[in-house]
Amino acid sequence: MRIKSLIAAIALIEAAPVVAAGGGEILWDTFGVPHVYAKTETGMFYGFGYAQAQAHANLLLHIYGESRARAAEYWGPKFEASDRWLIANGQPERAVTWYKAQAPQFRSDLDAFAAGINAYVASHRDRIDPEALKVGTISGIDVMAHAHRVMTYLYIASEQRVLGSAGAPGEGDDPATAIGDNDGSNAWAVSPARSASGHAMLLANPHLQWAPSWQTYFEANLTAPGFSVYGATQVGLPVLRFAFTRDVAFTNTVNTILGFTRYRLTASGDGYLLDGKPLAFRIEHKSYKVLQPDGSLKTVAFDQKFAVQGPVFDLPNGGGMIALRIAGLDRPGALSQYWEMGHARGWTDMQKALRRLQVPMFNIVYADKDGHILYLDNGILPKHSQGGDFATWAKPVAGDTSATIWHDVHGFDDLPKVFDPPSGFVQNTNDPPWVTSWPQPLDPRDFPAYVSVVGPMSLRSQMSVKLMSEGPKIDFDQFVAKKVTTRSLMADRLLPELIPLAENSGDPELRAAAALLKSWDHRYEPDAKAALLFETWATIFSPKSFTAQGNYREIWSAADPIATPAGLKDPQAAVAMLGQAIVRTRQLYGAVDRPFGTVSRFHLADTDLPGNGGFGGTGVFRTITWGPMNGGERTPVHGETWVSMVEFGTPMKAVGLMSYGNSSQPGSKHRGDQLPFLTSKTFRTLWTDRPEVEKHVEEITRF
Repeated sequence: MRIKSLIAAIALIEAAPVVAAGGGEILWDTFGVPHVYAKTETGMFYGFGYAQAQAHANLLLHIYGESRARAAEYWGPKFEASDRWLIANGQPERAVTWYKAQAPQFRSDLDAFAAGINAYVASHRDRIDPEALKVGTISGIDVMAHAHRVMTYLYIASEQRVLGSAGAPGEGDDPATAIGDNDGSNAWAVSPARSASGHAMLLANPHLQWAPSWQTYFEANLTAPGFSVYGATQVGLPVLRFAFTRDVAFTNTVNTILGFTRYRLTASGDGYLLDGKPLAFRIEHKSYKVLQPDGSLKTVAFDQKFAVQGPVFDLPNGGGMIALRIAGLDRPGALSQYWEMGHARGWTDMQKALRRLQVPMFNIVYADKDGHILYLDNGILPKHSQGGDFATWAKPVAGDTSATIWHDVHGFDDLPKVFDPPSGFVQNTNDPPWVTSWPQPLDPRDFPAYVSVVGPMSLRSQMSVKLMSEGPKIDFDQFVAKKVTTRSLMADRLLPELIPLAENSGDPELRAAAALLKSWDHRYEPDAKAALLFETWATIFSPKSFTAQGNYREIWSAADPIATPAGLKDPQAAVAMLGQAIVRTRQLYGAVDRPFGTVSRFHLADTDLPGNGGFGGTGVFRTITWGPMNGGERTPVHGETWVSMVEFGTPMKAVGLMSYGNSSQPGSKHRGDQLPFLTSKTFRTLWTDRPEVEKHVEEITRF
């Protein structure tokens, strides 16, 4: 019976034919990855849309409904704030304008992507949540609206970042700390100068939330005549944001670019003051609909004010009135730029694509077959003629003078970047650009002070630099091994001082804790019995996601950026904190020495395995942000999601992992099916050639 079941499980399932421009097919491999082979470019986009719908239909339709600014109409008051934010900022109208601004071929591609989604939905309505089906037919404008919402109104200027109210997960009120150290991403590029094989290598490793959302990643292989690309993107986007071909590879990490400015307005009657003169607000009448409990729709109308700088909003808690100005609202080409990047044959082509500066934010890390590597602090950055530093422009600035109103943005040549450094590597873990490599390749004094903060440099970033810079030249196996290290740099720095103090304390519990910590190798592995105790102590010693430095003897210093902060400022206080941690660890986990993997679990659907990896703020490169205890365990809320590692050469090496699986549809066997790789710290071979793919096919969709 087991043999028959196995045969049935791996037998090819041919889906019902669908129709699209040019025709083609999707070969679904045994990890649920679609390999789209199309006869035309437009057909490839159609196949990609169909594949996204098959793997993520409920999620895909839902996030498109939100990006239409009609989520409250479909699903009720919970989404009212989101709809209002988009409508107040003119996102629905701008999405139409941006769609029309695309080149005819790319506009057809967006339409084809939408058509692929619609084809899947029409054929499989019984597999889709009826609530998601309320969204109806998807159009190319919807695809553009979603991209605009994600890039501009979730990453750059979410409501939370602008107003300090409800917004995107993982963001804070201060734009300078909008993405926490425990979220974000990792990226490495290694040139032949550092590579044992003489070929360049690249790591793509974004970290975002695990619960299905607009942040969810989707892995795919897309092939059309003269073109083939492998990688991942966020569900709903029609192009790959983390990708490699035989020629180039690129990835993104969230950066700290200030792509918007808030202007504090001074009221004057029913208007506001500018340069000593009262001006009237421009008023636009707007509205949205909200689904009521009885099924009826309530129309909510509001008047949106506009100042010279942009739309006007009230800060919460009587914080005053601001106008919002966002850079890049006249640049509709983010999707087409990613598409062009995927077509690059080498550095000349890639530089041409990057110089377009259509993607409004994200560091871009790059490597190619010719051995070139790049770090770029990419984004659409306002040019402030008045100067000022990052902190100045991160807060509301004077809005009663036209002197603060910017009218231009920085070009590609102005942005911090590192190309082919002598060190042979570049890295980024969401930190400012200054320690992208080692020795330090960039001087903050060479750039306007508002480009980024100088520091402090996160412990995760310091660990990244150490992993890349230490030891002999790196071969591909070592590259992979460095990626999965679970060692805590914070533990390396502080435990050598803390342990002797606890050993000599005279307190039996402290001495026992010291012995436990002394036996630990500082790695967050399933059998580590001291990891939970150290983590708990670290939350007390360095609160605010392990970023507070008040208890360190030496705080972070730009003069010694990868060795600070360090030391115990008050040794006895640190020992007292260990005593508190003993009590708290016992309360949280039932024992001080509970093995890490019995509490920290990779648990999705029917897969439940011991976890590894830890909080990035403790200097762990293999970042897993563990959620609170629930039912005797804790599971990831952020951290390792999509990972790919490639080495150019013949043959090209490519391994990777989609930690939570490549489908979010209920009942899919590809939800959580890759967790065994995560727990074993291994990776799948990424099947890039059709003969390889055909050996591992479980389903075929022809169109």
